[in-house]
Amino acid sequence: MSKRGMKAVILAGGKGTRLAEETVALPKPMVEIGGRPILWHIMKMYAQHGINDFIICLGYKGLKIKEYFLNYALHNVDITIDTRGGLRVHQQATEDWHITLAETGEETMTGGRLRRVRNYLGDHDAFCMTYGDGVADIDIGESLRFHRRHGKLATVTAVRPLARFGSLDIRGGQVKRFVEKPVTEGGLINGGFFVLSPKVIDYIDGDATLWEKEPLEKLAADGELMAFEHPGFWQPMDTLRDRQNLEALWAQGNAPWKMWSDTDIQA
Repeated sequence: MSKRGMKAVILAGGKGTRLAEETVALPKPMVEIGGRPILWHIMKMYAQHGINDFIICLGYKGLKIKEYFLNYALHNVDITIDTRGGLRVHQQATEDWHITLAETGEETMTGGRLRRVRNYLGDHDAFCMTYGDGVADIDIGESLRFHRRHGKLATVTAVRPLARFGSLDIRGGQVKRFVEKPVTEGGLINGGFFVLSPKVIDYIDGDATLWEKEPLEKLAADGELMAFEHPGFWQPMDTLRDRQNLEALWAQGNAPWKMWSDTDIQA
């Protein structure tokens, strides 16, 4: 087994068309919240649970993600430059992350991206997987323990989405109660944070396979998909409004997904 332990696969290849204002020049995972790419926030979430080995599936404008991590340390250390060719680094203050940046094709679907990184998963009995555009205050460690207890091939984190619109309590044509932002709308949905056995890749046919369709449907039909319910904060960044809401939470010092302190080593 790799000394690095548990791996986290992050799907970061989509075009983010509903966030076109931001994604013309950048891939969606590089759109910033509080001056950091949302991808960085997701990685920090996993790192707080001891997961520091990442496989990032690239696609649309993947070079931007490669450039960010190639210059990651340089951007976050003090240096002295001698214009005649000398360079002195004064400190090393970046996270201890091991990052594999895998080209998985610009048009490849979510399942296909996962299938393409099979060789990077090693011989672990389980790995984490998520999308590069959502944050939450999920107890990832507990989801791993839940996964190991039930012994099935797949665990999906189930969440209740926040309502996007105010709700009306109407009786006899009269509005009796107005709630601007109800806590949730509807039932539990796929929250996008998974714990998986490498065997799930056998459920993926090829590049055109959507992870959210045949593989998950077949896993459920086979009795191999379990739900880890998360009642807390969860927010994808699908639209400009979503980004603005996340930015506001961060600026107010009220970001529920920020489970690390400012004294932690960060970049």
